[in-house]
Amino acid sequence: MSWKNIAALTLALSLLSGCSVIEKLVYRIDINQGNYLEQSDIDTLRMGMNKEQVRYVLGSPMLVEPSYPDTWYYVYYQQPGHEESVQKNLILAFDAQNKLTGMKGDYQPGPNFLTAIN
Repeated sequence: MSWKNIAALTLALSLLSGCSVIEKLVYRIDINQGNYLEQSDIDTLRMGMNKEQVRYVLGSPMLVEPSYPDTWYYVYYQQPGHEESVQKNLILAFDAQNKLTGMKGDYQPGPNFLTAIN
């Protein structure tokens, strides 16, 4: 095998394997979308809070369905560069008097969540 064949083979192998290596060298920005919530914000929520109080603490929800206006969806999506994406959801339920009655999703209720506000 001549040195030209070795060089051509080396070049071909580096070009074929270079796609995955070069992709890691290219900078990709972090993509953050939605409602970024911290657990400390969630800890301030309490049963019986009205919608205005919840909006003051957490901000406006990402989604309120017209058919179900008493259910608020807070969604956060993060795509950090070349890493795996992360999505966190918080779903709040209100009763007919606009009082917070429950929450579910990726966040834990605070220690005082079940203590109703008078």
